[in-house]
Amino acid sequence: MRAFAELLDSLVYTRSRNAKLRRIAAYLRATPDPDRGWAMAALTGGLDLPAVKPALIRALVEARVDPVLFALSRDFVGDSAETVALLWPAPQDGRGEPMRLAEVVDTLASVSRSGAPAALAAMLDRMDAGERFALLKLATGALRVGISARLAKTALAQAFALDVDAVEELWHGLAPPYAPLFAWAEGRGARPAAEDVPVFRPFMLAHPLEDEAGVSLAEYAAEWKWDGIRAQIVRAGGETRLYSRAGDDITRSFPEVAAAFAAQGVLDGELLVRGEAQGDAARGAAGSFNALQQRLGRKSVPARMLAEYSAFVRLYDILFDGAEDLRALPWAERRARLEAFAARLDPARFDVSALIEAPGFDALAELRAGARDAAIEGVMLKRRDSPYVAGRRAGLWYKWKRDPLTADCVLLYAQRGSGKRSSFYSDYTFGAWTANGELLPVGKAYFGFTDEELKWLDRFVRQHTVNRFGPVREVEKVLVLEVAFDSIHESKRHKSGLAMRFPRISRIRTDKPAAEADTIAALRLLAN
Repeated sequence: MRAFAELLDSLVYTRSRNAKLRRIAAYLRATPDPDRGWAMAALTGGLDLPAVKPALIRALVEARVDPVLFALSRDFVGDSAETVALLWPAPQDGRGEPMRLAEVVDTLASVSRSGAPAALAAMLDRMDAGERFALLKLATGALRVGISARLAKTALAQAFALDVDAVEELWHGLAPPYAPLFAWAEGRGARPAAEDVPVFRPFMLAHPLEDEAGVSLAEYAAEWKWDGIRAQIVRAGGETRLYSRAGDDITRSFPEVAAAFAAQGVLDGELLVRGEAQGDAARGAAGSFNALQQRLGRKSVPARMLAEYSAFVRLYDILFDGAEDLRALPWAERRARLEAFAARLDPARFDVSALIEAPGFDALAELRAGARDAAIEGVMLKRRDSPYVAGRRAGLWYKWKRDPLTADCVLLYAQRGSGKRSSFYSDYTFGAWTANGELLPVGKAYFGFTDEELKWLDRFVRQHTVNRFGPVREVEKVLVLEVAFDSIHESKRHKSGLAMRFPRISRIRTDKPAAEADTIAALRLLAN
């Protein structure tokens, strides 16, 4: 457990991607099975330890430490796990034998909800502050150490001179702690087999289009870039799974889509939900991302939600047709195979993303500029002779996102960040004016500004606070922020009736009086 704690601690304070890769690789080479396998499961989100919840941890620490002291410390530190790790009192009889990571995982995986408090307290008593921090992060599944699942798998591949795409393809056919994978990596065993298992294949990604010079519509096909969730639908061995772009299994969140896919193969597309008709039929069938969010992260979906937010997939590409691997074929041939494959699928759950016919880039740019449909992000450009290759390859696929919308909003509330930002008020809630002269929140943003602007905003919050609600401060309604966002939608969940998609702070408008900020009515026009 000590080595895993040191790894997490080093990753928290390491910004360089290459340095993170080296640290993870060194840990994997030096750590024996099964500890390193459980570490990889934790870093890639593959651990499910349901017995420990944040409320349980709070109850444990408040039974040993003054609750007021804990609350004040949590507010200052900005992270519950770090606060508990530092405040937890050392046992009077000293710590017992050091724990291995595998022992911790076995205990957390087997303990009942009723037995979890005693088991967790006993483990915390045996650890120092660093190990306690790692244990609590592990138990709650909230590592947040700046590591994506893909980066962790890349580190494993580099540690043992493997191809990361080969690791990715095998990953979902294996279970933690991945002993066969490490045996293969170290030359002690054969490559694990993934036949007849619905495993994930890495997605092909696009570069942003920064200059259309050299990109001809004779060589590139254009289609809409849909604003949903990139998904891979895989059927093999009589089982269907849906994977997100990160390789997460999202089948349980969209069971009706999985149930409708009965043909063996692997398809690439965009998960969307049905919306009211807007514009032409191809675009009007898709609802906004705000509607899709109602379905995300659910382990079970109630019947009412299945009916109200009915999901479907707009298909982009085909990787496998039955057992035949099509990824080496040019895009034009795969497109024909995709259309033939899709013709056999339920049209209520699957359709093919339409191509955009335009005589040239000027006409395409005009179509893109006018694409303010709730479910469209912009345009994709795909080289007609491109194979389907993992990751981003220069010159093959481009994404040409529409320009963001902007609005001038008034800063209402600020909250401290977490991790490196725990000392700064870096999460900002902003609002717009109603017809009655009231400010209502329309969004929240925590990026888009520079480090210097963050320091300026933090100072402003501290100097203009009018009320406090735990870690949140209400400020004087005098500062205007120019907010950029991809789209804005009607929302029943918010008092203003609106929700922004990907809001970020683009400018601090010290030159503009708060009374001249935008109105709810003006933002509603953008939504409509």
